[in-house]
Amino acid sequence: MSKGPDAEGASDLAAREIAAMGGSTATGALSANDTRFFGHPLGLSNLFFTELFERASYYGMRALLILFMTAETVDGGLGYDVGTSALVYGLYTSLVYLANLPGGWIADRILGQRQSVLYGGILITAGHFTMAFDSIPTFYGGLGLIILGTGLLKPNISVMVGQLYGPEDGRRDAGFTLFYMGINIGAFAAPLICGALAVNYGWHYGFAAAGVGMLIGVIVYLIFGNQLGEVGKLTAEAEAERDASRSLFWKGLAGTVVFFGGLAALMLAGVVPATNGVIQGIYTVLLLTITVGLFAWLLTRPYWTEGEKKRLWMIILLFLGYAVFLAAFEQAGSSLNLFAENQTDRSLPGWLQWIPGLQDGDTVPAAWFQSLNAFFIFTIAPFVAMIWTALARRNADPSTATKFGMGLVLLGLGFVTMVGAGLAAADGDASPWWLVLTYLLHTLGELTLSPVGLSATTKLAPARVSSLMMGVWFLGASVGNFIAGSIAGFYDTLDLPAFMGLVAAIAIAAGVAFFFFAGPLKRMMAQASDTPAAA
Repeated sequence: MSKGPDAEGASDLAAREIAAMGGSTATGALSANDTRFFGHPLGLSNLFFTELFERASYYGMRALLILFMTAETVDGGLGYDVGTSALVYGLYTSLVYLANLPGGWIADRILGQRQSVLYGGILITAGHFTMAFDSIPTFYGGLGLIILGTGLLKPNISVMVGQLYGPEDGRRDAGFTLFYMGINIGAFAAPLICGALAVNYGWHYGFAAAGVGMLIGVIVYLIFGNQLGEVGKLTAEAEAERDASRSLFWKGLAGTVVFFGGLAALMLAGVVPATNGVIQGIYTVLLLTITVGLFAWLLTRPYWTEGEKKRLWMIILLFLGYAVFLAAFEQAGSSLNLFAENQTDRSLPGWLQWIPGLQDGDTVPAAWFQSLNAFFIFTIAPFVAMIWTALARRNADPSTATKFGMGLVLLGLGFVTMVGAGLAAADGDASPWWLVLTYLLHTLGELTLSPVGLSATTKLAPARVSSLMMGVWFLGASVGNFIAGSIAGFYDTLDLPAFMGLVAAIAIAAGVAFFFFAGPLKRMMAQASDTPAAA
């Protein structure tokens, strides 16, 4: 899922996201008189810095991942072709978000958010440090640990932020603003640090740096844990049912191990060929089964009113739009990262000559371009917020479907820009300003679509499944990231302008479809909103 900000401002995305995930369960809310962290509960400082370092570790390693896999072995990389690297990248980023579903369930039923965040941080730290060792087993083992750890930490630290505030505490949105800024500070700084270390000292130093970042976050979380009071602890109701939940967990885990262990055994025995296509096909079926199964289960519940059924169908449409958006947007870490590495003029500009230790003293690490999105969020989001506010005052605020269309078209225009970059690269390395303009357009698209879809999902979700709908949002991120990796696999098999043009066409076509159906969807949403959600 994207880091993207809210329609009312970059930082307000976190406000809506986290409030939706945990704001209504503020059983451990601290005193409204606690204003020790910039007017907010002191516990927010703990969660702020923990999340800052967790996101820094994620985006720092992500900026290196596909570059490391495609680098030649003589340069310390794995020497994989682009197709294999893109598949691994897509599987990893997809599973990171898919793991949020069981991670949230484990926190709600067995561990509580407080312990889940701690164990998740420890697993993430172990994963990054495991990747610091130069071997294939430690590479994949490290990715696996990071997936498990992120599934435990990411959804649950957000819930804990919501629990810091009582239901009537007017500081909630501003508190989420501070929390979200921590996310973007980490996302901006980490690629710069990890990228420079990887270029100058080796890939595994970059991976280790990501581990150091998460380790600092875990230490902060432990040392200042008393600031959180009762926030994040398991509820009395869950305590009473914990034995039954543990039994269900172990059964589920055993089934998962048997399935994947058996599949691995069949591949090792040669019964099932371990080719890229087969692995991709198996995961596609698995993800499709989870997605279709979840929506089928939701739509066939007997207790929905007619209005609630319409809400669920609207959520499904938004889910599809979000998945398509991420399928293109998440090319940032794969195909656009490869373009920065292999076909972009990265000569160090004169005004940056003071930075020490760069390769040969004259090139910018490709990973540094991954910081552009966070930079533009900082600088552009306030203006986007002003635009939405001004339009709302005039009752001219575009509908959700229209905003989805705008976001997808802006995203597509970013790839139209990359068509120009591909043509320029035919005569030598392209100017870095092509990528800068592309990331600018992509950030504008993100600001327009991602938070709007999230907000609409939380508004449309029937009350009895409001938390589950956040799982649906993460599932959309999982599907989108996997498709993104699959698309990136064609990066070196298609002509570059044709590849970028294909991605642009998909995004723009989806945007036009949302424009076309904006009227009917708006009426459908209005009809659905007339029916109260089930209690």
